[in-house]
Amino acid sequence: MNKVKIGQLMSIGRRAYSNRLELWTARNRQETMFVKSFAIALSLVLAGTGIASAQTKKQAPAQAQAAAPAAPTRIQQFDAWGAYSYQAGAGKVCYVLSVPTTKMPATGIDHGDNFFIVSQRPGQNISYEPQAMMGYPLKDNSKVDVVIDNKTFVMFTKDKAAWVENAAQEPALVAALKSGHSLKVTATSKRGTGTTYTYSLKGVTAALKQIENCK
Repeated sequence: MNKVKIGQLMSIGRRAYSNRLELWTARNRQETMFVKSFAIALSLVLAGTGIASAQTKKQAPAQAQAAAPAAPTRIQQFDAWGAYSYQAGAGKVCYVLSVPTTKMPATGIDHGDNFFIVSQRPGQNISYEPQAMMGYPLKDNSKVDVVIDNKTFVMFTKDKAAWVENAAQEPALVAALKSGHSLKVTATSKRGTGTTYTYSLKGVTAALKQIENCK
């Protein structure tokens, strides 16, 4: 299975959009490890949900190929959500992830692989950071809307990924995931195509509970 090429940002003290982008460069080393570990975990969740035929992207940076992070451990699959962990240089990383049940437009475009992730990095004082990952570059300076039932959370974008614009809303988003019935993610590709993804929330509460004591 090919490695997944994903932009990665796990910022910690961010009050504004610009602050988080500045931290992105500084944490590039952690990105390499997370991407490779995520790729392995992804192969597990694809097999577990019966979509092992999904295509993934090759990881481009040559320096990423030199790194050899520990393979993630699949803790458990909870319906639509899987819980995983792996050991990083700064400590243990735990995360839950799911794939969309529907993708719109249904025809005419290549969506690639799309995921919704909530990660936890106790060693870096990061607790429950939601993130949307797309299979294509997002439009520059565009926003991604995450709608859980009747609650909307706005994410800023970088390359193929998006993070909550107002970090103070991250706990509220996670709480909404636990109590909600539906998750919808809307985005705009670099070509200007509007896309929408629907995720099942079945199992997300149990998956998050599983990584609650990540240490």
